[in-house]
Order: sequence, then C-alpha cells, then structure tokens
Amino acid sequence: MPKVRVLVGTHKGAFVMTSDERRKEWKVEGPHFAGWDVYHMNASPVDPDRLYAAQSRGWFGQVVQRSDDGGKTWQPMGNEFKYEGKVNTHKWYDNSDHPYEFLRVWHFEPSLSDPDTVYAGVEDAALFKSTDGAKTWEELPGIRTQESASSWAPGAGGLCLHTIILDPVKKDRMFAAISSAGAFRSEDAGKTWKPITKGLHSEIMPDPDAEVGHCVHRIAMHPSRPNVLFMQKHWDVMRTDNAGDMWHEISGNLPTDFGFVIDVHSHEPDTVYVIPIKSDSDHFVPDGKLRVYRSKTGGNEWEALTKGLPQKDCYVNVLRDAMAVDSLDSCGVYFGTTGGQVYVSADAGDSWSAIVNNLPSVLSVQVQTLS
Repeated sequence: MPKVRVLVGTHKGAFVMTSDERRKEWKVEGPHFAGWDVYHMNASPVDPDRLYAAQSRGWFGQVVQRSDDGGKTWQPMGNEFKYEGKVNTHKWYDNSDHPYEFLRVWHFEPSLSDPDTVYAGVEDAALFKSTDGAKTWEELPGIRTQESASSWAPGAGGLCLHTIILDPVKKDRMFAAISSAGAFRSEDAGKTWKPITKGLHSEIMPDPDAEVGHCVHRIAMHPSRPNVLFMQKHWDVMRTDNAGDMWHEISGNLPTDFGFVIDVHSHEPDTVYVIPIKSDSDHFVPDGKLRVYRSKTGGNEWEALTKGLPQKDCYVNVLRDAMAVDSLDSCGVYFGTTGGQVYVSADAGDSWSAIVNNLPSVLSVQVQTLS
C-alpha cells in the first residue's frame, strides 16, 4: 500500500510525519534538532530514505544534516561553503559595498538521477553543489558572478537563493530565484546564468521594469511541462510558457495577489494553488480567513477552497517553501503555517484537515510518495 512522508522544518526543530494513502491518521516524529531553525528538508527522488536538512542557529551557525534511514537518525555533514569567483561584494540597500558571507542554507534540491548529488541555495545568494552526499561542497559561481550581481539587494528575509528547479527533460537546464534579485536560468548545468524577468513589473522599484531587482517569492513547475513556470511574486501571480523568456500576469480574481507559496497539482499541469496574504506589510491571510485558492485553467480564474480551514479569527502566514503536493492518484496538497498548523487535503484541495496544530512556526514542507 502506498504511503506518504511529510518533512516539516520549523523555527524550533524538524518533524517527520507518515501516513497511508488515505492520509487520515498520522504518525508524527520529532522534534529533530530541537530548538534550531530548520529552514528546509528534502529527499532524494532516487533514494527515498536519503534526506537532507538545513539546521541553523544564531549562536552556532549552519549545520547540514543527512539521514539515510528516512529521518530516524541523522549525521552532520560537511559545512564548508566557501564563496569563489571574482565578485566578492555587492551593493547593500544604502549603496555601500557589502561583502558576501555565508549565513544559512535556505533550500536543498537533490539530483533527479543521483542520490549523492544535491544542490544548496544559500544566503548570501549563491548556489553550491555536492557530489558526495553533502560531505563536501563547491560553489557554482556563475550565478553570483553574473553581470547583474553587483546591483542585487536583500529582501526582507535577506539576500537568499531560495528556489532551485531542475529541468527533467533538458538535463543541463536549471532555474533559480533570489530575493530580491529575480529569476534566473542556466542552460549549462549552472556554469552560466541569465535573468528571466521580461514581463515582470514591480512598482516598488525605481525602474519597475528593470532586468533585476524583482522580489520573486517562489517558482513552481510541473515536470511534464518544463517550459511552463508559475511564479508568486511580491505582488502578482505570473506564468511563462517559454521557460522564462516572457512572463504574463494570471492573478485574475484573487482577493490579493501578494503571497509566498505557489504549487502545481501532480497530475493536472494547469491546476495551480496559491495562498494570498493581505499585503506586504500585513503578513496574514485576508479577513481572518485561511483560504487556499485553486485555478484549474492555468491562472486568472481562481476558486477559494475553505472546507476544513478556519474562517474567522485566523491571522497566520504561509511561507515560501511551506507548500507541497504528493503524487498519489488522488493528489494530496499540504501546507504549514506560521501558527504551527500543518494541513493536508487528500482530494486536491476540496477539503482539508490538520495533521498537527501546535508546532513551532513552520518554515518548509516537503512530501514524499512512497511505495
């Protein structure tokens, strides 16, 4: 019988949750790394018991952890993330030179074909790669030395490379997103990068149509259509049908087009999910109602999904890496909130229930479909 494993990173540790295909009864294990921020956990699609976790704490810095038994036990891995290349400073918000420094790992993206290869997006914004299961790391400096890099400035969460997408068809194509620099594409396995921001418009920038400086919150792809990407930006939900060469807005009838998460149904490439937040100053859901919005038309036409979700006195946020979908026949959708709830829908969003209610603030959610 198939089952699912949900990997949840929080401000005070990591949790591993498992259930069968009905997704009604859950076993919750944790906290692992209690008291530490766990910005992200992810699993190898090749070896489902190979997990990676990004553990950090202000006093003690960053630790990369690896599990080879599905999260039962963990071992600290290599933590040498050294910036290489020509550009070692960038312009801070006050236009002064600011040296690059390594603060934390925001996102792990394991290889689609090799369990020992994993990519890490870090703050300050850079991309690293390990080919020995996270024991050692080397920078892929092409993105940080991209000609626009000297003008990047941090978003409210820092200058973080938070999204990495590997193209399942074109093996050398990768996508990345940086807050608040924009979206980028590589066609040569991360050696060189180009901004893919044409069509993005950001009123908060001196030049709203500039090539870089857009605060991209999240990008999502359905593996069957790697040229189609969906984006939740700092204001505006966007779509591209040509791998980022041109974007167009699909916010449509959303109550607000500000938010952090976006994801795609595992079997329906035109079914997209977002969770709107009131504004960039009020980071909570509008009207005290927690609503997931779903479009079955690839955007513009959105319906509110509310069954099982609190519809009064709810003022949580859902952060950029805190939504995921499983690949069971009836697609499961998962998200975690800053109030410590993790919700699941076993029917593609039609109805919801809480797996847990009282975790620390949730930073990330990933899900594995296990045979």
